[in-house]
Amino acid sequence: MDSREPVVTTAEPRPGVLLITLNRPRVRNAVDQTLADALDSALTRLESDPSLCVGVLSGAGGHFCSGMDLKAFPDQGVPLVADRGLGGLTRARIRTPLIAAVEGAAVAGGFELALACDLVTASDTAFFALPEVARGLIAAEGGAIRLPGRLPYHVAMEMLLTAAPLPAADAARYGLVNRLTPEGGALDAALDLAERVQAHSGDAVRITKRIVQDTRGLDDHTAYTVQDPLSAPVFTTRAATEGARAFTEKRPPAWNR
Repeated sequence: MDSREPVVTTAEPRPGVLLITLNRPRVRNAVDQTLADALDSALTRLESDPSLCVGVLSGAGGHFCSGMDLKAFPDQGVPLVADRGLGGLTRARIRTPLIAAVEGAAVAGGFELALACDLVTASDTAFFALPEVARGLIAAEGGAIRLPGRLPYHVAMEMLLTAAPLPAADAARYGLVNRLTPEGGALDAALDLAERVQAHSGDAVRITKRIVQDTRGLDDHTAYTVQDPLSAPVFTTRAATEGARAFTEKRPPAWNR
């Protein structure tokens, strides 16, 4: 890679879809502070541009991300961005749906980036791992928090405590991966999912995601008290009326973007 090339690239391969690509292929897209800041900028664009309905996060060179750049770590520390975590993602409250397209390695912080996404596609040659304990570190950007809720407890604990990798086929069997593809197909599968998300009301999609974020771990009664102020206004919107009319008239809805 030419040193002048951006460490994160963006494109709009389909209407309403922002493709964000980590672009340090020589180090399997390891995250240093420069890449972290660039990823944060791309995510800010995704959140602030009303024409964008969904994001896809991928990696260049046949790998998703090998995590924090350990060579840079002694001087730079963990490449966090303000209070938004690794790369501005792992602790952020991203309103817009985000899909991880995983080829090759999604390791350590790279796996934590994928866990911070809403949907995951992966090729059948991809793998996931949290090897932090083998480096004297902790999977502190969501790995130890999120993984036991995404996998059977004992499988998650084996990954966390022994640094054992998880092949993508097994991840799909456990429900961690939405679409398993042949090698090289994860991005196309992610873009297909993105197109399906983009076809629906943007406000309804974003508020649905926010309700999931805000009610996770709450009992049902408390969850309804959080959900209802968010969901009630949606039922009075033009989009709700248009959705009902389109269903009745047997036509695709015409959303305002």
